Amino acid sequence: MRWRYRFVLSFYFFCFLATILRLAHWQIVEADTLSQVGESQYGRSITLTPRRGEIMTSDGFPIAANKLAYLVFANPKEVKDIQTVSTILSPLLNADTASLSSLLSLNRFWVALNPSVSHEIKQQVERLKIPGVGFEEQYVRYYPEASVAAQLLGFVGKDETGNNQGYFGLEGFYDRQLRGRVARAVQIHDALGRPILARMDETGGGDDGRNLILNVDRAIQFMADEELKKGVEKYGAQGGMVLVMNPKTGGILAIASQPTFDPRKYWEFEEKDYINPSVSSTYEPGSTFKPLVMSSAIDAGLVTPKTKCTICDGPIPIGGYEIRTWNDKYHPDETMMETIQFSDNTGMVFVGQKLGLKLLLSYLNKFGIGEMTGVDLQGEIPSPLRDSESWYPIDLATASFGQGISVTPLQLLSAFSAIANEGVRMEPHVVNKIETQNGKVITINPKELGRPISGAAAKVMTEILVNAVDKGEAKFAKPKGYRIAGKTGTAQIPIGGHYDPNKTIASFIGFAPADDPKFVMLVVIDRPTSSIFGSETAAPIFFTIAKKMLLYYGVTPTQ
Repeated sequence: MRWRYRFVLSFYFFCFLATILRLAHWQIVEADTLSQVGESQYGRSITLTPRRGEIMTSDGFPIAANKLAYLVFANPKEVKDIQTVSTILSPLLNADTASLSSLLSLNRFWVALNPSVSHEIKQQVERLKIPGVGFEEQYVRYYPEASVAAQLLGFVGKDETGNNQGYFGLEGFYDRQLRGRVARAVQIHDALGRPILARMDETGGGDDGRNLILNVDRAIQFMADEELKKGVEKYGAQGGMVLVMNPKTGGILAIASQPTFDPRKYWEFEEKDYINPSVSSTYEPGSTFKPLVMSSAIDAGLVTPKTKCTICDGPIPIGGYEIRTWNDKYHPDETMMETIQFSDNTGMVFVGQKLGLKLLLSYLNKFGIGEMTGVDLQGEIPSPLRDSESWYPIDLATASFGQGISVTPLQLLSAFSAIANEGVRMEPHVVNKIETQNGKVITINPKELGRPISGAAAKVMTEILVNAVDKGEAKFAKPKGYRIAGKTGTAQIPIGGHYDPNKTIASFIGFAPADDPKFVMLVVIDRPTSSIFGSETAAPIFFTIAKKMLLYYGVTPTQ
């Protein structure tokens, strides 16, 4: 009897233990899976998309905002006449009748008919009073200024899973800040599939995106976009750029590009139109590069504005090539002041030889040439300098006047801004503040990247550039009464191992007022056809924008 008693006791103990272990397995190991199965029987898991942060100009105006839209859904089990409903909804939802009919024929309690319709369309559908058709509120990206600053902003598209994703520009670079955190909930429905309540997932989430407040000035951005578009059309160019920055802080005040695109309809454009050429394209800068080389030689104590060029009486033979001036005119014993004024390539070869390769590369590195600028935009590419071992005497000569060397437009502007800022180079930055949804503001402080040249050398170079504006080829376009420092550039485009004499990248770089700069600006015109010269294409655009900006800042003429 005793062994039977023990057997029964052991059997019940084993059953009890097995039950406990099984329950533990269901409640711990299989908890999530069983929960999902259960939810599928009485509800569906829904994603609550957070509201994307807005992007605002320095005056608080939203240039990338959100507008209310509606997702249209249906419960196929409540739709009686599928074909008639599909035919009626097709033109309103901009959908194919057969596709709608296929969705409404599914054995489901919920199907999405259109992910985003306007309030007007919602009202039209509501007036039809179709059983089983409903709406969910959501926000979609909206760009009030259309194509203004489009490549600076980027756009919001879809990733491979169908979720919102920022691409290019600020939308791409700050996507994680802007999109916030997704929340999940279970939508409970009754036996007929009608929603009765929603239960939030306890894992949290649901934070709306953060807002970006830019350094970009809306008025200046509009000036840049407007004048660049006019200029590209007037001079028959393939495209162009305008970059404006505060040299004292590195704050980007405007970036305009042509051709551009409309971020509201980004799918109608080619991918190449999304790329911001100011950070993603390289070019040979030509004569706009000369101030960097000249200021380096001044800083090193190798030349002064009055130093005379001893090799400027004719073409200079180097390594089987001849270096000539752009107009084949020569000025024996010209000064360094005149070298920049005449934009004399032979004079710059003289300066390059004074510096030597090692010292030239050292200064270019300090100016940030060949390095990323650190700007907060998606798509910036580096344009590294070659190793010193791969340079030949002809390379040193051509680099001294900006050929045979590549930069991005923002690299050049960042380097040149050091001359305007008493020798100090600041990191370019588009965003000034990040604003969280709970009111906390994160300010992005200006960042000093180094001092390529001394303040004294910068002042000397400034006077050389003022003289170049007052007496150079573009003096006809300069606004009267203002001291403006600047330099033209006309760079031939390398094609098939040689330079095309009829295709150029025309440019002008400068800052104003020269004694207390409010801005530094670069204008680049790609392959103009009315004239190949920067003095006749890029310079007039620069001075038109500069005059408007000086008036905008309330700067009165001093001369």
